[in-house]
Amino acid sequence: MTIDEVVLLLKASQVNGLTTLQEMILRSAWEGKTYTSVAVEAHYGEERVRKVAANLWQLLSNFWQEPIHKSNFRSFLEPRPLSKVHQQLIKEFNQVATAISLELPCGPVSLSSRFYISRPPAEELAYAEIAKPGSVICIKASKRMGKSSLILRLLAHAADQSFCTVNLDFRQADKAVFASLDKFLRWLCANVSRELQLEPKLDDYWNQDIGSKVSCSIYFQNYLLPALANPLVLVLNEVDWVFEYSEIAGEFLLLVRSWYEQAKRVEILQKLRLVLVFSKEIFVPLKLTQSPFHIGLAINLPPFTTEQVQELAQRHGLDWTDSKKALSLMAMVGGHPYLVRLALYHLVGKGGLEGDLHQLLQQALTTAGIYQEYLSQYVLALQEQPELGDAFYEVITAKDPVKLELAIAYRLQSMGLVNLEGDRAYPACELYRLYFRDRLNNTENFRHVRIEELAKENQLLRDLYSLDELTQLANRRYFHIYLQAEWQRLVRENAMHTQISEKLHFDSLCDRTPLSLILCNIDYFKIYNKIYSYDAGDDCLRQIANTIINCVKHPGNNNFTYQAHSKYSRNEFSSVLVARYSGEEFAVLIQIDAAAAVSLAEHIREQVKALLIKCEYPGIDGLPANVLTVSLGVASIIPNAENELNTLISAAEQALYQAKRKGRDRVVFS
Repeated sequence: MTIDEVVLLLKASQVNGLTTLQEMILRSAWEGKTYTSVAVEAHYGEERVRKVAANLWQLLSNFWQEPIHKSNFRSFLEPRPLSKVHQQLIKEFNQVATAISLELPCGPVSLSSRFYISRPPAEELAYAEIAKPGSVICIKASKRMGKSSLILRLLAHAADQSFCTVNLDFRQADKAVFASLDKFLRWLCANVSRELQLEPKLDDYWNQDIGSKVSCSIYFQNYLLPALANPLVLVLNEVDWVFEYSEIAGEFLLLVRSWYEQAKRVEILQKLRLVLVFSKEIFVPLKLTQSPFHIGLAINLPPFTTEQVQELAQRHGLDWTDSKKALSLMAMVGGHPYLVRLALYHLVGKGGLEGDLHQLLQQALTTAGIYQEYLSQYVLALQEQPELGDAFYEVITAKDPVKLELAIAYRLQSMGLVNLEGDRAYPACELYRLYFRDRLNNTENFRHVRIEELAKENQLLRDLYSLDELTQLANRRYFHIYLQAEWQRLVRENAMHTQISEKLHFDSLCDRTPLSLILCNIDYFKIYNKIYSYDAGDDCLRQIANTIINCVKHPGNNNFTYQAHSKYSRNEFSSVLVARYSGEEFAVLIQIDAAAAVSLAEHIREQVKALLIKCEYPGIDGLPANVLTVSLGVASIIPNAENELNTLISAAEQALYQAKRKGRDRVVFS
């Protein structure tokens, strides 16, 4: 079995498929990568990666009914062929896959993605440079211009050459690391050792008498590099963070420069290939002959050209061969990779503007536009730094490029808001000029301007953040916020009941409040969408959402009472919540015991079936009915300090999985 088959099998067999992070962990574990490197590549915290990985290994163990963990993952599965049942699962999964699977622009573009657009000669120059002994590459670009995507490919190319690779992100360093040069360099050496799976031996090589920089150099020359059979490509991401500590930055950058120069005569240093990645201009006072940014290869990632935008549009399934639409989009957003990709994603994606570029660009300047969340972050940043807001307002209201104080000009450039012609700045794109011109002013009241409007916009964003637009139910994000708050409240209440009961010497179980979770998944819904259209699928989701709400409000003959509440509340938590948990899955969180929860779930199942939504799938046998049905998993628990809320979610998900495996159209309690 290959890793591609493993990933595809899990996507086909799991109710919710796999998340991008889960797939990245599986592929990285197959290649023997550490959790730390996964965290850096995926832009997640290492603790989050380890938690997701632990759940993955449990899922795999349950699926194959044998213990599977990171160390035996590949050795256990690689020798095993796909069974006929597994082959059929994958076949059915592929049958319902859409012709184009879109990728929301978020984080680096994966190596397997067809949406990566190379920008010659950047990639070729970088590949050639790391082949040179003792080389240094400096990659500079503003936020979301594609630095991380280029680094992924540079590291993959290095691995193909059998080079050792380490990718460090200075954002992962605690603030205490920057307390002194000594602590910073020790952190650097310790993390490079860990990534190379070498035992840290800093104390064996560190000598206060000779200083931190010399000790660090000796550690690399006498320990790390000799331990490696092949050259080391060391990527230092977000070097900007070091710039904030000018004394450390100055010394560190001089050290980098010295390594580059010594590599011409010290053979062991020729094994080190450094890649520095940053977005800001450096303000550390160094001479040109001392700066590492005037050595090796400098790569400034340019915006997309018209031809590259056309190619990306074609990969999204759009016919923009005449270049008119590409030029129209670029007239608004320039060739900014993220802004271009986000537009194409919404033009093609379900629920988007169905290819209406004119409408998308008209809405781009409003709160309903696709760039609102992205642009509102800049509004807040400029409010917090009035000197930048004043300067940027001057730029966007001027007819010609504006001469700014150099430090401010560089800061605006690093944010991606302006481009520079010498010491003069002009807006990076027309979108910024038009959007911010109506939202900023350069008066003395700038610090307080638009506070009320921003508050309204932020409230709207919070509503959108918490509400599923299609069904008008709470979304999964809000569900987890609600669950956490409700769990903590019940833990406190149940603890109080227990204390009172112990004092009065009677059984406390009858007074402790249970919490039940029902997960409801529409059977074969992906196939339904494919056969009957996504519009019909949306209508089904709305009907089933309303049915669940009605079942909660009017439970029939079920013997339980509660306060029904289908939408979220910002100020108080009621005792029941109905949410859209995922694409075709709903969640009901309710304060009733297990028996009542199972009864309610059965009532939901019957009422959904009673909708008589016709579904006939030619060529697929074993359907539970010729109308749309649902499978439900139920779990119940009494929240207390001895258990965790994840226990409730895991139990409900496992119950739902069993309901699917047992034939669907049924309720299973775990």
